[in-house]
This record gives sequence, C-alpha cells and structure tokens, in this order.
Amino acid sequence: MAATDNFPDGSRPRIVVLDGFTMNPGDLSWDVLRAIGECEIHERTPAADIATRAGAADVILTNKCPLKRETLALLPRLRFIAVTATGVNVVDLEAARERGIVVSNVPAYGTASVAQHVFALLLELTQRTGHHARTVADGRWSAGADFCYWDFPLVELAGLTLGIVGYGEIGRAVARIGRAFGMNVLAATRTPREGEHGIAFAGMDEVFSRADVVTLHCPLTTETAGLVNAGRLASMKPTAFLINTGRGPLVVEADLTEALNSGRIAGAGLDVLSLEPPPADNPLLRAKNCIITPHIAWATRASRSRLMDVVTANVRAFLAGRPQNVVNS
Repeated sequence: MAATDNFPDGSRPRIVVLDGFTMNPGDLSWDVLRAIGECEIHERTPAADIATRAGAADVILTNKCPLKRETLALLPRLRFIAVTATGVNVVDLEAARERGIVVSNVPAYGTASVAQHVFALLLELTQRTGHHARTVADGRWSAGADFCYWDFPLVELAGLTLGIVGYGEIGRAVARIGRAFGMNVLAATRTPREGEHGIAFAGMDEVFSRADVVTLHCPLTTETAGLVNAGRLASMKPTAFLINTGRGPLVVEADLTEALNSGRIAGAGLDVLSLEPPPADNPLLRAKNCIITPHIAWATRASRSRLMDVVTANVRAFLAGRPQNVVNS
C-alpha cells in the first residue's frame, strides 16, 4: 500500500461500497480498492440502511444509492464520496459542500460503449435483425415459399442525416461512427463551435426537424428535462427515429408513446427511462416500434474496468490531498 493511501495519523481509511453489483457483478476484482483501506462491499443497499452500513465510513462509493442532505447528516466521519458514474444527481452536492465532503465522478469512461449501443439500437430499428432471427428460429423461413422475407421496411443509413443533441465526448464518438456509415451529421450544442470537417451545427429545433435520426447526448438539467415533448416530436419527420442512451427524463414519455402509437415518428430506441426499473404500467413498454434495453449502454466489461480504475484513482488522489474529478468544488 502506498504511503499516501493512509490518513496523516497513519490510519487506514474506512471505505464502504454501497452498491457494487452494477460496476462489478463478479467479473472484476475489488483488490485494487481493498489495497487502499479497510473496505466493506455491499452489492446493494436500501436507502434505509445507508446510515447503518456507512456510519463509520471515511469514503463512500455509490452508483445509484441516494446520499441526500438528511442522510449525509447521519454520516459524521464521511470525507469523500466517489460516484461510480458520470452523473452525480444521486448526491446532494450543496449539502456535501457545506459539510466539507468532496464528491468526485468518473467522466468519459463509457464513451466507446455508449456510442456502440446507439448504433445497436439504431440498427435494430432499421434492420430488425433480432426480430427476423427469432422468426427464423421459429421455423418461418424453413416453411416459406420464397428465398427471403422481411416484416418491416429495411432502411439504409448511408445518406441519412444523423442529428446529435449534445456534442460532448459521446456525441463526437457517435458522429464518427455515423460518418463511417455514410451519414450526414448535424449537431446541436450549448457551446458554439466552428465548423468541423464533415459536421454541421444547428439549433435544437432545426436538428429535430431535419434529422432522420435524433440521438440524445446532453446532460439532464432543469433546461433539458422534457426537451423531447409533443411539440418537438411533431416537428420530426414521420420516417425519423429517436435514440436515447442519455437520461430518461430528457423525454416526456407520454408524448413519445403517443407519437409512436399514432405513427407520428417511425420508431424509438431507448436505453433509459424516467424511472428505473420501470413500473409495469409505463406506456412505452407496449408502444409501437419501440425498442427498450435495460440501461446497459455503459456496461461492457471494458467500460466497467475503466470505471473501476478511475474510481480507485479518485480515492487515491483524495487521500493524497490532490482530489481529481471533483464536482462540488
């Protein structure tokens, strides 16, 4: 163990992982974290048990366990929160700042994986590979009269316009893949940009009205919550697809359900919903031409391994007095 892993008095930090299952369901090692301090790992922690499990913690790792103001007040030793994700809305940042608790996140660890999943969803909408493979397995091709069949329009991506809302690391990675498919790329971003080779920039409304595919990569803020609503959906082409691998509340789900069921747009591919796991009565679960995956865009082993590495580095940096990736400074 490096000397910098200790506190100034020589004691080892007490580290509690509240919900380690998603980052490490068993295919990674916790040894890198155990080498830093006394480490207690829980696969899942109900909100009611956070104070009991982490009451003596100096460092907490959390992915989705909420650390609200009232919970932080019950954690007198806590000095550092390492969020095992990019989004930090599970932590009351203001309350943490008031108590002198440093909060860090892990930016950009899943860029390649999320961009890959965007096109997994899009290709399923345009080729219906999974559906047609299931019909073959069910014997339909063997019993068919023709050498081929298809149940949905098959759509070629080359020449279509890919609209990207939010042009950060993931948005740029999606743009590169889109261009490799021969798509035209039109991006909306809060930060004005000079023209990039092969990329055009436009306002949000223009992106929605011009694009054949709109994919969401902006952060969830008070300004972006519900940005995909009935008005924007009505402005889209009836042949257009919507992809969301960002945050569920970017979309007004009732409005998207209506747009899908009425044929207002051609389809949607979603990896995130407003409440996860979704209640059984979420209307998108039964909407027409809607493909939903269970928030797995980030979850390749390569991505989670990078996440583990950076989280560990965040903890080490804090203990060394040089905190990094701080989100509440």
